[in-house]
Amino acid sequence: MDIKEQAGWIFEVGDLSFIATGSHNVRSSSGTWMRWCLRETFVAIMTLMILSILMAAAQHLSAQQSDGLTIQGTVVSSAGKAVGDALVRLEQQSASATVEVKTNAAGSFTFSALIAGSYRVSAEKAGLRSELMNLVVSPHGDQQHVHLVLSEKRETSEKVHSDTSALAPSTTQDMEFADKPNFTIAGVTDWTAAGGHGSDSSLRTSEALVRATVTLKPEDEVHSAANSAVHGNEADGSENKLRETLAATPGSSDANHRLGEFYLHAGRYWEAIPLLETSYRIDPGNRGDGYDLAVALKRAGDFSQANDEVKKLLAHGETAELHRLAGELDEKLNDPLAAVHEYEQAVRMEPDEENYFEWGSELLIHRAVWQAQEVFQQGAKAYPKSERMLSALGAALFAGALYDEAALRFCDASDLNPADPEPYIFMGKIEMAAPSPLTCVEKKLARFVKLQPGNALANFYYAMALSKRQGGAGDERIVQQVELLLTKAITIDPKCSDAYLQLGILYSSRLEYQKAIAYYEKAIEANPQLSDAHYRLGVAYDRTGELEEAKKEFQIHDEIRKQQAALVQQQRREVKQFVVVLPGQPTSPIAH
Repeated sequence: MDIKEQAGWIFEVGDLSFIATGSHNVRSSSGTWMRWCLRETFVAIMTLMILSILMAAAQHLSAQQSDGLTIQGTVVSSAGKAVGDALVRLEQQSASATVEVKTNAAGSFTFSALIAGSYRVSAEKAGLRSELMNLVVSPHGDQQHVHLVLSEKRETSEKVHSDTSALAPSTTQDMEFADKPNFTIAGVTDWTAAGGHGSDSSLRTSEALVRATVTLKPEDEVHSAANSAVHGNEADGSENKLRETLAATPGSSDANHRLGEFYLHAGRYWEAIPLLETSYRIDPGNRGDGYDLAVALKRAGDFSQANDEVKKLLAHGETAELHRLAGELDEKLNDPLAAVHEYEQAVRMEPDEENYFEWGSELLIHRAVWQAQEVFQQGAKAYPKSERMLSALGAALFAGALYDEAALRFCDASDLNPADPEPYIFMGKIEMAAPSPLTCVEKKLARFVKLQPGNALANFYYAMALSKRQGGAGDERIVQQVELLLTKAITIDPKCSDAYLQLGILYSSRLEYQKAIAYYEKAIEANPQLSDAHYRLGVAYDRTGELEEAKKEFQIHDEIRKQQAALVQQQRREVKQFVVVLPGQPTSPIAH
């Protein structure tokens, strides 16, 4: 049966009508021949149109499934240099087909004419391999661009240990750095707008949190410092023995090393340096001495010489610990772009807690806020019991104006070690700066007071959280509790200027201006640069009719504010801001 017989349509041509029902019988009339011709012509035209539409649709589908889909990428070494002539392998996960290409001199490669689906891509050259990357190619998605890093796959990792005379293989397997960062730090530029989130109060709080966060130490380092202080007398005895040994064998690398390391751990860096130099000169293969020497130079403030020593060590073998130390020195030498790349490389080689923390901190210092969040989130996922990682993530979230999420992370950090005051102090600061009461903070600060009733800041921050929750409602029971907590804070610490200030505000709200004036004066005595205390003291003087005193305090307030604003601007100008490039954006570094 042909297409004419299958058609069951009703056509109208001018004043003529006919039905194509599958029958070839045509009515006998003088117009039969003309009707038949018109019908055959119309059916032929419709057939051609349908076939054209079907062919166009097929071509469009074919184009979607092949020519339009491309995967491009680059292959680099672990040092970030392009690798030419590397073999790149692409495998479709739903089939056994594999395609291979080689990179050009710039390390670039392209796979084209692909169908939609899931793929795996990897690269290799001279015994080095990249990690296997999974991709999903879709006709409706963006062009895929991948970044493959060649590295040596080893059963064990090597690490420079400061307490050994040579490198020793680690007993643990290398950790995988599975979550690749979704950004590139392309350069640095001058400070601009400081992120633009929230009020100036929130911004200054954020900056203070960042400065406090980057100084947080890992728990084992805190315990180590405490143990060193306890065993001071034992150390004196050890020093005498080490000095006697060195006097007996002055040409011994081991004797110089041991006494130099002793001074290094005791914080006597200038005494350690010549001993470690001597040991390293006697035994140049002792990389442990080379590392200790670089650390001693850094802690003594000779950053340039320390950096030279680290570069020499890296030239003979890369380790994550060396890259991290190089990052610390680059930051000290005002080269944050080099520093952040060193920290990233340290994480790629050994994604441990310290390397994640240092990388994220470097990003946070230089206002790559969202990228710092990404790194700290990866770090917290890998090390969920790291109190400082959660605190750092909270600081990054607060810097991005995600106040409630930041509070939750600080609360989580406080749960890991309820006796540590640091997370409570962080959450107390953000509670005061945030526009509204924050999730979980009040409850945790209540625990802070319960655990450490003799801590002035515990009482102060809990008082502020209670005060903020009640707002302007004036619940007398809560007001009395706030007053009690603030009074306890200044009793514990007579220099707690902020507690005096808040007591003055409380009495001003009751129109008890003489009492308020007394507390404002106490706040200024404890901290003469507390500008808000001067302003509120001026207001209280104005209410009591002491207009000259009020004018004086307002002038002092304005001068302090001006000085503080100038200082803040200077501090911000000294911080270089990272230029971040996201996937799909052109990379055009801006360096100063």
